[in-house]
Amino acid sequence: MNKKESRQRAIIDLIESRDISTQEELCFLLQEAGFTATQATVSRDIRELSLSKMPSDESGQKYVRIRMTESDMDEKYARVLRDGYVAMDKAQSLLVLKTVSGMAMAVAASIDAMHLKEVSGCIAGDDTIMIAVKDAGAVDGLMERIKDIVQ
Repeated sequence: MNKKESRQRAIIDLIESRDISTQEELCFLLQEAGFTATQATVSRDIRELSLSKMPSDESGQKYVRIRMTESDMDEKYARVLRDGYVAMDKAQSLLVLKTVSGMAMAVAASIDAMHLKEVSGCIAGDDTIMIAVKDAGAVDGLMERIKDIVQ
């Protein structure tokens, strides 16, 4: 295992064992564990590991890794969508989805991972997701699919 793989394995171990809410905190913990890690390195690792932030009772938010096996993947994605969903509205060929504060990135990642045929992609903020729909005529159908999932 090379340095990068070892560091990324350590990141996964750290976020699974404690609530880590900032890149700076993750850098410090990696350095304590003997890894050389700058904020830029940790930022790249977070992106490559597809980490997201989710609400946490202790620190407000924490980094998480959404891991899916083939057998339970769809249900876990649907659960993330259900847990974060607040409301949605359409705007021509866009679907605007409101989420619980801090969950937009995780919900958007779940929607992307569902590979819904109507969806071109998602852009997430803190509590809002802009979903680009391939065809304006498909927005209503996508809204119905999402309603079915969240209910």
